[in-house]
Amino acid sequence: MIQVVTQSKENRRRTELPFTLQDLRTAIPAHCFQPSVWRSLSYFCLDIGIVAALYAIAYRLDSWLFFPFFWLAQGTMFWALFVVGHDCGHGSFSRSKWLNNAIGHLSHIPILVPYHGWRISHRTHHANTGNIDTDESWYPVTESKYNRMPFSEKLFRFYLPLLAYPLYLFRRSPNKQGSHFLPNSPLFKPSEKWDILTSSVLWMAMVGFLGYLTYQFGWVFLLKYYAVPYIIFVIWLDLVTFMHHTESDIPWYRGKDWYFLKGALSTIDRNYGWIAPIHHNIGTHVAHHIFLGIPHYHLKTATEAIKPVLGEYYRYSPEPIWRSFIRSYLSCHFVSDRGGRVYYRRPQSRRPEA
Repeated sequence: MIQVVTQSKENRRRTELPFTLQDLRTAIPAHCFQPSVWRSLSYFCLDIGIVAALYAIAYRLDSWLFFPFFWLAQGTMFWALFVVGHDCGHGSFSRSKWLNNAIGHLSHIPILVPYHGWRISHRTHHANTGNIDTDESWYPVTESKYNRMPFSEKLFRFYLPLLAYPLYLFRRSPNKQGSHFLPNSPLFKPSEKWDILTSSVLWMAMVGFLGYLTYQFGWVFLLKYYAVPYIIFVIWLDLVTFMHHTESDIPWYRGKDWYFLKGALSTIDRNYGWIAPIHHNIGTHVAHHIFLGIPHYHLKTATEAIKPVLGEYYRYSPEPIWRSFIRSYLSCHFVSDRGGRVYYRRPQSRRPEA
């Protein structure tokens, strides 16, 4: 339903961009829109296998010389597993709803992500990308809001952004209320009640299991084998989300100046170097935002197909991800209170707004 509505809006305003949603879809080979159950399952099984192997090696060695490597590797694999669940949430893992939900829970619950709660809020993000008023995650605050924010609000949003995700699950983002665990949250429709309860109960069961492990083996055991890899996973999740939507030359829109395709282009592809295949090519974010039904393993092909159509509207940064992060971390704080098209600014900087 969302797809039909957004295409209708896009066609009515086609003069604002030199191409339409249909132009982009036509440029992409048809097979890119078709998920393969066996190929999708192979990525899931591979990730699970690597996670299990890392645990087996770490437990057998039980060496503090090995644990730093284990933490980085396992946290990274937690993130890879999240990306598989991300495909499930978009329906691009398979055409089977029950299979998507089953693998989505198996991918997300072990890393403390409430699958349905996150799936639905992420759907809101995709339907409103680039819209200051209605986007869901990593949208900018206005200058007046920034100036009013107490330090406690700014802490995770501006100073510790790579640790913000767990808090977001319980409190969402600035100016928005609701929890990803409660069916009566403004995030959800009444018809989604049982989905939210299912994910929340499974999430609490996972927390209970971790509590049992802690009771049996102690806090050091939990820290070594779960808590530190989980923190690495959170850093990856926040880093990738932040970097795909935070750049000083990416426009944000208000009111009638926003519509789906224009907003979907307010993102940027990033260079993750050799680690990109491990992350299932999550850096190909522009094509993903335009056509969220494309499986991750077809996104590189789809990106190459639409680049000639997008032309200057396609954004890609070839620089190392950490350099990009530092620059955006220092320069992207808020946007103007006025203007239909606005850009990130930092305190004391002034940039003309449209």
